[in-house]
Amino acid sequence: MKEKIWLLACLFPLSLLGQNRLQIDVEGVEASEGEIQVAVYNQAENFLTIEGVYRSDSTKASKGTTRVFLEDLPSGRYALAIFHDRNSNRELDTNWIGIPKEPMGFSNSRMKTFGPPSFRDCELFLESDSHIVIRLE
Repeated sequence: MKEKIWLLACLFPLSLLGQNRLQIDVEGVEASEGEIQVAVYNQAENFLTIEGVYRSDSTKASKGTTRVFLEDLPSGRYALAIFHDRNSNRELDTNWIGIPKEPMGFSNSRMKTFGPPSFRDCELFLESDSHIVIRLE
C-alpha cells in the first residue's frame, strides 16, 4: 500500500507537465454589455466549426480591454476565435449572408475581405505560459 501511495506521489507532478496558462487580452471591446466568447481549436480540419471546438470559455465584457485566462492547456498547436457576444445569446449573430454582426477577432490574424482566416493564419504554438493580444474588429 505504501508503495502505491509513493508511486502516485511521484507520478502526480508528471501530470502537470505540459499544462500551460494562456492569458488573452481582448482589445477593442466597445461596451461592457454582454460577454467575450472564446473558442480554442486544435485541428485545422475543424477550424471554425462547432464540432471542432477543443475548449471554450467566456467572461463578462469590460469596455476597452477584457482579460481572459485559459488554464491547463497542454503544449501544442492552437488557433483562437473570439467574439463579443453583445446580447449574451452564446451565438455569433450574423446577417442574412453570414457576415458577423458582432465584433470578432482571431489569434495572429484578422478577418479577410472575403471570409475568415485559415487555421494556419491563426496558429500559435503553446509550450509554456503565454500572453497574447487579440483585437476585435
